[in-house]
Amino acid sequence: MNSILWRPRALRQLRKIEAAANAKIRNAVTDELSDLSLARNVKALVHHECDYRLRVGNYRVFFNFDGAVHIVMIEEVRKRDERTY
Repeated sequence: MNSILWRPRALRQLRKIEAAANAKIRNAVTDELSDLSLARNVKALVHHECDYRLRVGNYRVFFNFDGAVHIVMIEEVRKRDERTY
């Protein structure tokens, strides 16, 4: 069982997210990141300031792991269209 620590930046970002998505993110973090061996939506990152990311719907939760999970930031992924590039 890993302890989960939220950085102030991540908490500020979480407060700005609508209530339904906020609850979904909090549930996913406690369910998936409490035991990383059982995590399904976690991916290791390369060339990024964070080591891992958790996918939760349209949001990505970026975190580091050093015996404890340190949640660094949360970002929303927007839909791509013909004007994206």
